[in-house]
Amino acid sequence: MLEVGKHALLRGLLPLIMLATLSGAQFRCPEPKGYFPDPEQCDLYYACLDGQPEERLCKDGLVFRDDNPKKEFCDIPANVPCGDRTILQDPQPSKGCPRANGIFSHEDPAACDRFVNCIDGVVQVVPCPPGLIYEPKMSTCVWPQDSSRLCENQKRDVLDDGFVCPDGDVAGPSGRILPHPTYPHPDDCAKFYICKNGVVPQKGQCDPGTVYNEESFRCTEPEYVQGW
Repeated sequence: MLEVGKHALLRGLLPLIMLATLSGAQFRCPEPKGYFPDPEQCDLYYACLDGQPEERLCKDGLVFRDDNPKKEFCDIPANVPCGDRTILQDPQPSKGCPRANGIFSHEDPAACDRFVNCIDGVVQVVPCPPGLIYEPKMSTCVWPQDSSRLCENQKRDVLDDGFVCPDGDVAGPSGRILPHPTYPHPDDCAKFYICKNGVVPQKGQCDPGTVYNEESFRCTEPEYVQGW
């Protein structure tokens, strides 16, 4: 009975084994040696040696980069034009990661200024540079006006004294927009605020003997400050 059961099990597995190797058997190497994409599945590719293909699969979340048949390289989808190769393996999600590998939007929709980097299912939250937001179509951080996202509820940094960077551009003495505008402190003329990229507030302190000059946007001697 045991021997019969073993043969029955093998007969049941045989169609599955044949199905798993069917795509590899159908693929024909365009060159005797190299790495070539599957025509339908973007994370599937073949390593060809002496004209014989061996089926290989990128890690979940990555796709095969086919711009150089001499290199075996899987990359994030934003860097690879898959075209008609729209099929992907089933995702292997984990907490914070929709797939095991890749760069993705933060799970909090209001956290536009950060993203998650997933490596083998382990998530790492990464902040964008000041003033930028994460753009999922490009898997990188961009200026808000260059993004397809609407982040009206984006969280803003607030200092411990309640200061928040004001909205809008600030023109300097020459008429040019200041990339990191400064603002006077309401109570101390030797202190000021800096808004990195116009959005991230930091505290500033003038050197001894100088005060903040609102007209020049920097610290100067008191006699150069109007009304001093």
